[in-house]
Amino acid sequence: MSSRATAWGAYKTITASLRQRIMRGEFAPGALLPSEAELSSEYSVSRNTLRRALTELEEEQLINVLPGRGRVVAEPGKPRGGSQRTEPSYRLIAADLRAKIESGELAPGDALPSEAVLTAQYGVSRGTTRQAFLELQAAGLIEAAQGKGRFVRLAPGEDV
Repeated sequence: MSSRATAWGAYKTITASLRQRIMRGEFAPGALLPSEAELSSEYSVSRNTLRRALTELEEEQLINVLPGRGRVVAEPGKPRGGSQRTEPSYRLIAADLRAKIESGELAPGDALPSEAVLTAQYGVSRGTTRQAFLELQAAGLIEAAQGKGRFVRLAPGEDV
């Protein structure tokens, strides 16, 4: 038996549940969602699992993050940040970083901005920033060094 208490994909079940509660009006537009601690307890999951679910809802633009306040239910038809975004935020961040890599502004071996810097710069959650990094990593453009950060990937055989 695994030491992991929650099943793979548990966050998807939580995402669906919270989405349904928002659609039913249990959480009205503009209302603060319960805290991460309260929701983690309600769904009997870790905060990381809950955060994955909340990140999904943020990317679907059903909720917005208000730094220092929490997460609020988005107003229907009112785009986040006043813009008409059609791309999820993480894709916009990934596209900006990809452009910097491809233009040479970020050269092989260069460190990428930290999660905290990108989170503040784009006004998104850390989970959204991580998703952008995962997209670039899957494309083979960046790599993570445990405890050191993320770097533009070197060509095979290259050393820093």
